[in-house]
Amino acid sequence: MIIIKKNLKFTFCALAVTALVSAVVLSGCSGNTAAPGASDTEPVSNTAAVSRDEESTGAASPESEEFSAEIEAEDTDGQKLKVMASFYPMYDFAVKIGGDKAEVTDMVPAGTEPHDWEPAATDIKNLEEADLFVYSGAGMEHWADDVLASLETKRLVSAEASAGLTLRPGHSHDEEEHEGAEEHAEEEEHDRGQFDPHVWLSPVNAKKEMENIKNAYVKADPDNKDYYEDNYKTYAVRFDELDQEYKDTLSALPGKSIVVSHEAFGYLCDTYGLTQMGIAGLSPDTEPDPARMAEIIDFVKTNHVKVIFFEELVSPKVAETIAAETGARTRVLNPLEGLSDEELKNGADYFTVMEDNLKQLKAALE
Repeated sequence: MIIIKKNLKFTFCALAVTALVSAVVLSGCSGNTAAPGASDTEPVSNTAAVSRDEESTGAASPESEEFSAEIEAEDTDGQKLKVMASFYPMYDFAVKIGGDKAEVTDMVPAGTEPHDWEPAATDIKNLEEADLFVYSGAGMEHWADDVLASLETKRLVSAEASAGLTLRPGHSHDEEEHEGAEEHAEEEEHDRGQFDPHVWLSPVNAKKEMENIKNAYVKADPDNKDYYEDNYKTYAVRFDELDQEYKDTLSALPGKSIVVSHEAFGYLCDTYGLTQMGIAGLSPDTEPDPARMAEIIDFVKTNHVKVIFFEELVSPKVAETIAAETGARTRVLNPLEGLSDEELKNGADYFTVMEDNLKQLKAALE
């Protein structure tokens, strides 16, 4: 088609030259000066007509079609999965698996204790618009089942990271000691869960949680399966190394008993042969009654406990009281339920916190 147009242009140009020569000859004979102007416009008019013909077809050139396709492909490839994570460990694991393929949001703000946190209307809206929701389960997110049931979206993939794990029973020490007291039952409302939810504090369990999160990514975005699989394999090795480091370090220490702010370390203790005594139960916001305080103090003295552990997101007041009563020291043992803004800015993550926890345990048990 392009060749035909070029030939047409050539023909019109030839006609124009012929007409011009004729006009010159005629003007030489008759002295008429108007003819050259008239014949000059004719080839321009015909050429313009051909150009309008090209435009009227509406056909894009192959080059422009390829350019548009490239832009569309880049836009599609640039889209990231929108991932919502229920609290810090789930956020950290989701970031590590999703990499540059995901935009991950931690629903619980930095520095917030997650046990009593509940989603606001904006959080529900974000879940409606998300591709993937990652939560630990086992009762940690007491709001999750009701919220998921209320969502209208059909595309959301949800991942209960603790699925498939063997869970510890969720009864609290206080419920055993004061089973019949209504007032105490109200105080222990947050220990109402059937299971202990703190599964991530055992590196063995945390590895399984990350695997479940990886599987959810693959379900939500199968085109990038290999990418997510490779990321998981990288961190699976790190979990194995961390597990071995805990085994080697803790097995060599004489002390086996720890006192903690709340009973978050049951899975860790079960894995590495330790015993925990919690000042509070499975939720950190319950204070011990005098009978419980006496029991804890007796435990500290009997087992020669040198350190009373507390958490940065919980008041250390009770831990300090017990330490003063028994001559013990206080240290931080992080349950990884949430990190502060400062910790996040300094690059802390699951592995760095668990490494620091091991150092704290070593100092307390040696």
